[in-house]
Amino acid sequence: MTIPVTKQPPLLEDLRNHSQEQVTELRELLTTGAPSRPDPRRPGFYEVEGRSHTYYVFKYPSGAKVLLIAIWERDPVAEMAAYSCSCPAA
Repeated sequence: MTIPVTKQPPLLEDLRNHSQEQVTELRELLTTGAPSRPDPRRPGFYEVEGRSHTYYVFKYPSGAKVLLIAIWERDPVAEMAAYSCSCPAA
């Protein structure tokens, strides 16, 4: 799933003091339609998967603005374990 965006890239607001490189990567991810997962408990909140980080964002319903809430490093070992647990045994 991807976050639906308008023809214009959304205005991105960083609610904390993240690095310019991280904000730039998120802007590129949003523009190119990177994979994302909606937060099932919070409408409008998404996890956007970057190369080495996951970005937690809120997208306004109009699609014109995205708030960057948090960033955490992706753990490839945990992702592989979760993937192998979700696949049925052969």
